Amino acid sequence: MSTIPLVFTEEVREALHEGRPVVALESNVITHGLKYPHNAETAHRVEAAVRKGGSVPATICVEDGAIRVGMTERDIERFASAPGIPKVSSRDLPIVLAGGGRGATTVASSLVAAELAGIPFFSSAGLGGVHRGAETTMDVSSDLIQLTRSKVAVVCAGAKMILDLKLTMEYLETQCVPVVSYGSDDFPAFYCASSGVKSPHRIDDEDLIARSVALHWAAGHPGSFVVTTPPRAEDAVDSAEAEAAIADALAQAERDGVTGQGLTKYLMHAVDRATGGRTAQANMAVLISTAEVGGRMAAAYARQLTDRS
Repeated sequence: MSTIPLVFTEEVREALHEGRPVVALESNVITHGLKYPHNAETAHRVEAAVRKGGSVPATICVEDGAIRVGMTERDIERFASAPGIPKVSSRDLPIVLAGGGRGATTVASSLVAAELAGIPFFSSAGLGGVHRGAETTMDVSSDLIQLTRSKVAVVCAGAKMILDLKLTMEYLETQCVPVVSYGSDDFPAFYCASSGVKSPHRIDDEDLIARSVALHWAAGHPGSFVVTTPPRAEDAVDSAEAEAAIADALAQAERDGVTGQGLTKYLMHAVDRATGGRTAQANMAVLISTAEVGGRMAAAYARQLTDRS
């Protein structure tokens, strides 16, 4: 039977061996976000934020037929400066691995990789979700499906405002994926502090959240545990302003005939133009602030394991 090759950086390998907290990070933000060198700078700042939170960062990518768990500074520079590196979701992962190519991991594929590597925490700015109009298109992000399959806790700023966030929350409830909001009563919307949807639980105690994660898995649940944290007030974009920009962008997308996989990128760029670039700046800021919270949550979980042993 084939096994998935995992290549660890020395730092990540040692941290896992010693039981120190590690936070997995996606590499998609390096290759499909900002232009070089700003993408590399942001990736380094995200890793620094995880360290500030008390954990070791493990940015994940695919290269030479293996999942690389942890990227060195040189690796980040290579991926940030190389054009055409494909985005690899969980469905693409075995094909790219078999072909020996390179790929940048998404939320879904990072969850697969993190579980294989024995990393219980993953941080991302925002999840994919149920798209607007999904009742006719059936357009649901693979992120949500993977949350039901991977035993990894996810720290994020909710999901993107361009999605149908009420249906996204309904999906998570139906699939028995716990959602806990840290520092907020509401489910956040990426760079907006609130989606307008109340979170099922609010817990502001990191150790209590860590115990909740441990008990979720102890009860036999195979999937993820979602912890949301809103953007900082100084970084957040006004929800009403963002919603108005999204409505205009959706109308323009329909006129331009943009559908399917290209719609999300189209809408994100359109909203960024409508807000004078503020959503892109907020996107960077929330990547960093969420990573720091992820570092703190992973550290709290590691303390739980130490206390139980």
